[in-house]
Amino acid sequence: MKNRQLASFSVSAIGLGCMNLSHAYGAPVSPEQAERVLLTALDQGVTFFDTAALYGFGNNETLLGKVLKPHRQRFTLASKCGMQGVEQSDGSKVRVIDGRPETIKKTCEESLRRLQTDVIDLYYLHRWDKKVPIEDSVGALSDLVRQGKIQTIGLSEVSALTLRKAHAVHPIAAVQTEYSLWTRNPEIAVLQACRELGVAFVAFSPVARGFLCGAALDIAGFDAKDIRRSMPRFNADNYAANLKLLPAYNDLAQEAGCSPSQLALAWLLHKADDIIPIPGTTSVGHLLEDLASVDVQLDADLMAQLEALINPNTVAGDRYNAQANSEVDTETFA
Repeated sequence: MKNRQLASFSVSAIGLGCMNLSHAYGAPVSPEQAERVLLTALDQGVTFFDTAALYGFGNNETLLGKVLKPHRQRFTLASKCGMQGVEQSDGSKVRVIDGRPETIKKTCEESLRRLQTDVIDLYYLHRWDKKVPIEDSVGALSDLVRQGKIQTIGLSEVSALTLRKAHAVHPIAAVQTEYSLWTRNPEIAVLQACRELGVAFVAFSPVARGFLCGAALDIAGFDAKDIRRSMPRFNADNYAANLKLLPAYNDLAQEAGCSPSQLALAWLLHKADDIIPIPGTTSVGHLLEDLASVDVQLDADLMAQLEALINPNTVAGDRYNAQANSEVDTETFA
């Protein structure tokens, strides 16, 4: 496995996004299957694991703590605060964005306990709570650095302006935002701001939530809790339009001598050395396929063909619905 730099950490060029082991795409996998995926990733040289307090309302952190605690010195651990499950009067939990300093510090204590570790290497603000100045939320994270509970600070789904405001309070180690051929928002300003400030960029959903894996998805068969059900790109009309992009995309993968998902990851890896994709999977086979993308070579002509084929002008539908769009702080294409 090749490595890339994230602050003082040398991490695998491809990390593992652990969310879908517990969250977002339907029922979580069995504990045994989740353990197989995590330990296979570690054995294959993955040294960057990404989780969050939100995922499974804490269950994902608990899973990583249980499985990976014996190997804690072998990897860089990232988690997130500022968006988590809050228990209601009926015992259920709902997702809440809360960036108040006291909430951030409480969430960190809970995450440390679930992860069974003394320190979190990279701790992101999962969403900027727009009711709280970013300076206040980052100030709380800075306190956690001084206390030795986290090593570095990250931000997720923020604009270049918010990044600069945060960085003025405390150095930001990484920004995590959705980035793939079909979600190019970071190219507007955030990637450039990251480079100017020396901030690594972590790309989540790098295979476009399964779209860039090359086969048509059964959108009607999505689990009732699958978050793609609320995403405009996966509604029937938009998805039908987007499917028209796949034949030419699959042809380019064949030309590159790789699978469609490997092509999506290789495109990101070739964009810049400061970009670290974190695909997620529940399958050991898909994991091994993803990791092999570090050896795929793309020339400038193929890169240009990919970007001409799949871009904001050719993809139908927004990435989020109106409610989710209101919660992020990223620049958008007109």
